[in-house]
Amino acid sequence: MDPSRDWSHLPKNLLDSVLGRLELLGDYLRFSIVCKPWYWVAKDNKNIFATRQSCHPPPMLLINTDNEDTWKVYNVMDNKLLDLEVRVPNTRFCGSSKGWLIFVENNFAVTLVNPFFRVRGRTEKQNSVIHLPPVWHFRKSDHFDYYVHKAVISADPLLNANECIVVVITEPFYQLAFIRLGKDSTWTYVDWRIRGRGFDEVVFLEGKLYGVQSRNRVLSCEINTRFHSGLKLAANKFQTNYWAKNYLVCSKEKGLLLVHRLLDFEGGRHTTKFVVYKLNFNKRKWTEIDTLGDVALFVGDNSSFFVAAFRGCLPNCIYFSHDSDCNEEVLGADGPRDFGVYDIENKRFLTIDTTYVSTLAKMSRQPPIWIVPTFQL
Repeated sequence: MDPSRDWSHLPKNLLDSVLGRLELLGDYLRFSIVCKPWYWVAKDNKNIFATRQSCHPPPMLLINTDNEDTWKVYNVMDNKLLDLEVRVPNTRFCGSSKGWLIFVENNFAVTLVNPFFRVRGRTEKQNSVIHLPPVWHFRKSDHFDYYVHKAVISADPLLNANECIVVVITEPFYQLAFIRLGKDSTWTYVDWRIRGRGFDEVVFLEGKLYGVQSRNRVLSCEINTRFHSGLKLAANKFQTNYWAKNYLVCSKEKGLLLVHRLLDFEGGRHTTKFVVYKLNFNKRKWTEIDTLGDVALFVGDNSSFFVAAFRGCLPNCIYFSHDSDCNEEVLGADGPRDFGVYDIENKRFLTIDTTYVSTLAKMSRQPPIWIVPTFQL
């Protein structure tokens, strides 16, 4: 900046215009620390910035340590373990969505926690923890943290509480249940007529909830009131010749993708390949694709999402973490180790982690998880 100019007195409409052209969270934060007037302009615009982003900022990988309720933060874009610790429970997380972690307590209650509101050495912010009712009123179980297979939220509960819906895939039978934040006192199950054909993954896209079942059939429903619209067929099933985990990834620009993660458990769990399909909504049919273009995918126990390549990640790649299957025994003697980067076009794995990060992850009894740092001012 030119020191001869008084940059702190620029007109607000001009500063608003500058903020409207910023894409990266880091640039937005740098803008906010120039001076106090710029900080207040940035704070006034933070909700607009958070909601208008068409693609996620790069996430961090949280890795559990041997210290109680302490997790380290790994920046995969720079291949660095940050000098930062977050304080969240030493438990298995069934979801990471909109910057919030989701887990199940021993009474089967579902809890949301924002890890970046709880950084060691800082004062915790209000509303960093949101407690929801129990999914089921069962007696205590040693496997309560695996009772919910996966969880997602439709909106940030602080930035847009009126639109926040929490959806879980829960036992028994891997069924869907949802609760509207601040509106419902109990969970609503979407449909009990599909027992035996539970869901693997759920996502929100343009006001609808999509869930994928075994054999890749996708059902959708709208949750606008306490009584949902009911499940409707969105994509026909197709048979695959190998066992794989399913992830749904969606955006307005890319549509709905189905990601197959092929696993092998001989000699310890490891991913062998990824296959990606795109949905033709009109024909209700999946088509295999061999390129992602200028984006990368992030999959795991987190909500799966796209990140634009210019944000620091490698284009046409899938970043994956060691997620959970059915119980904690999946980690094996070596702990979680199945994470890395897969190049879709060239069908090969890329090495991203340092020896220290890999060793730290293997020492943990909890799988690492992707988390998008929450925008704070």
